[in-house]
Amino acid sequence: MLHHKAFKFRIYPTQEQSVLMRKTLGCSRFVFNHFLEKWNQTYHTTGKGLSYNTCAVGLPALKREWPWLKEVDSIALQSAVRHLADGFQRFFKKQNDLPYAGH
Repeated sequence: MLHHKAFKFRIYPTQEQSVLMRKTLGCSRFVFNHFLEKWNQTYHTTGKGLSYNTCAVGLPALKREWPWLKEVDSIALQSAVRHLADGFQRFFKKQNDLPYAGH
């Protein structure tokens, strides 16, 4: 028989850690919304969306344009792009709604 266990932890981040967490979440949201807009523009003009690789290749250029994106972990930004691509894949498989800004 399979038993599941759950643990609850409360964390008390330092001021520096708290600032870094907020920056990471804000930058991830910015990247998600940026590529969502690009995805929608591309779809409306060509009838085709973008792929994860197309967006991921655009991350370095985005970091050059917006230097404050370099302050956070790059894996968090890549994850935001991955979540967007996954959201569109699920939408086209009719598993969920269209991704929208604000996530």
